[in-house]
Amino acid sequence: MRPFNFITAESPQHALSLVAENKNAKFIAGGTNLLDLMKLEIEAPPLLVDISKTGLDKIEKREDGRIAIGTSVTNSALAADMNIRRGYPVLSRALLAGASGQLRNKATTGGNLLQRTRCPYFYDTAQACNKRLPGSGCSAKGGFSRLLAVIDVSDACIASFPSDMAVALRVLDAEIELCSLTGTRIIPIRDFYHGATTQPHIETVIRRDELITRIILPRPIGGSHFYEKVRDRASYAFALVSAAMVFLPDGSARVALGGVAPKPWRVESAEQLLTTDIDEYVRIAFSGASSTHENQFKIPLAKQILTTLINEHKEAMA
Repeated sequence: MRPFNFITAESPQHALSLVAENKNAKFIAGGTNLLDLMKLEIEAPPLLVDISKTGLDKIEKREDGRIAIGTSVTNSALAADMNIRRGYPVLSRALLAGASGQLRNKATTGGNLLQRTRCPYFYDTAQACNKRLPGSGCSAKGGFSRLLAVIDVSDACIASFPSDMAVALRVLDAEIELCSLTGTRIIPIRDFYHGATTQPHIETVIRRDELITRIILPRPIGGSHFYEKVRDRASYAFALVSAAMVFLPDGSARVALGGVAPKPWRVESAEQLLTTDIDEYVRIAFSGASSTHENQFKIPLAKQILTTLINEHKEAMA
């Protein structure tokens, strides 16, 4: 790890000012992803701006019924919050499926959204990786790819998106509040992440001069919520395939998938098929898939997960 300076910001505006004044400075809250990357010298910011004391660690229920989640709220606190457990159980379950208890106690909401989409070759500085060193190539294309994406990939990168929380936020149609010194903008989570691109090192629409301040959840949508994660071991492992699924009171359903793409994967145009023709839903959702011989199992696995959740819902309603 290279030497760096550390300043604790007193407010969001103070934090933004510090980053604006210092080229290549980065915000830090929990640091569970950033510090790992700094140890490997994949990231080497000269200044870390700590935002943990800026008042963005609250979960607030607004008068209109929406929930505002501060960027510094820990994953453990969010999963345990009664408003989340009652109104958005798919989110609570997704959070508890991620990482380990120790990491969830430290990891934050904003940091979870911004963790790098990565694969083993990203961490190995002796290997070519367009995310780590743009233009160097993608060693994963001809290497170990069992864990990697099968849809919305490019020749530049086939890494799969790691967050469980963001998959649940995608099925809930959450919004992300971004703040800069010049104002605030709200981005639907469906537009926050880039998919297949020739510049895989640019993963989101957030600008360098912006800070995630809050995640906004719509009013509770009701229904039955499920989160299923299939992985190689029981904890502290990324998903091979995960599914955040909600069966709504009107009989419709919605789903977002993890582990299959470089972002939370949701195909809303096909969701009307979830309760009538799962084969056709899977065909449409994975149209244009580009799997390898090592990860081609992910598409039938996704179908099996969805079928299981549909059957569990039917049994619960019987």
